[in-house]
Amino acid sequence: MKFPQPILVRDLAQRFNAQLLGDATLAATGINEIHKVEPGDIAFSDAPKYFKKTLESAATVVLLNEAAECPPGKAILVVENPFEVYDSLIREHRPFEPATAPISHRASIHPTAVIEPGVVIAANVSIGAHSYIQANTYIGEHTSIGAHVCIGPNNSIGSDAFYYKKLADGSFKKWRSGGRVIIEDHVDIGAGCTINKGVSGDTVIGAGSKLDCQIHIGHGVVIGKNCLMAAQVGIGGKTVIEDNVVLYGQVGVIQSIRIGAGAVVLAGAGVSKTLEGGKTYFGGPAEEVREKYREIAAVKQLPELLRKWPK
Repeated sequence: MKFPQPILVRDLAQRFNAQLLGDATLAATGINEIHKVEPGDIAFSDAPKYFKKTLESAATVVLLNEAAECPPGKAILVVENPFEVYDSLIREHRPFEPATAPISHRASIHPTAVIEPGVVIAANVSIGAHSYIQANTYIGEHTSIGAHVCIGPNNSIGSDAFYYKKLADGSFKKWRSGGRVIIEDHVDIGAGCTINKGVSGDTVIGAGSKLDCQIHIGHGVVIGKNCLMAAQVGIGGKTVIEDNVVLYGQVGVIQSIRIGAGAVVLAGAGVSKTLEGGKTYFGGPAEEVREKYREIAAVKQLPELLRKWPK
C-alpha cells in the first residue's frame, strides 16, 4: 500500500515516541508485510529471530520492539508494539468505509461496462471498458478491474484478508486489510468465487486468465497471465502462480509458495511446496506425474510382497 504523500521518518519517530536508529533523513512512501515489501516501504517485526530477515528485506523503514544494528540506507523505529503502529498506519491511510449505496458515487465505471441488478460496487473501484459484472456480485473497495473482463454471478471480489495477529493471551486480532484486488484485461471469472484483497499488498489476476466456478484466491496471491483454473481450486495467501499454469478441479495450494510457468497440476492434487514450471504434477503431496504413478504402483504391490515375506 502506498501513502498519498511520503512521510518523514523523523515525524514517525516523534508521533509514536520511537527511538530512531539509522538515517533520520529518510521518508516512507508505503507500508507492506515482509512478503511484499519494496524500497520506500515500512515493514515490521516483533520477534528477534526475524529481525535479520526484515532488516535485509527491501524495506526502507523497519519497526522493531528492540534496538538492532541498522543497515546503511535504512532507518529503524524502536517501539513497544510494532504491530499496533503498523496496523494504525494502515487504518489511517485506508480507513474502513462501509457501503451506503449499491454503487458508490466514488466508483469509476466505464460507460461501456455492463452492471447487472444486485451488484454492489464499493468506493474507489474502477471497472474498464466492455467489462460485464453479473447479478449479485460484490466488488470491494479499491478493486481495479480491467477491460473485457467477465465476472459471473454471486462472486465476492475484494473481501478482507484472512490475516490475524495472535496475542499473548491466545486470542486473535484482525489486521486491517489495506491491499487491493487487481483484475487485468480479458479475465473471466465463473460463478460463486471468492477473491481476498491483500493485507497491504495486492492480489493480482493476470491478463487472459480464466477461472471456473467456486474458486478461492487468498490474500496477496499473484496469478500470472493466461492461467486456467477449474472448479473448487483453492490457493493460500501470498502464493505466486506464474504464466500459463493449469490447475484442474479441486487442486489445493498452500500459502507462500510458487508454481512455475507452464506447470499443469492434475485434479485433486495437494500442492505443499514450490513446483518447477513446464511439468505435470499429480497427487498429495503433488509430485511429477510419472514419479507419482510409479509410487502408487509400488504401494499397490505391498500386500503381495507382505504375503511373501517370511514369517
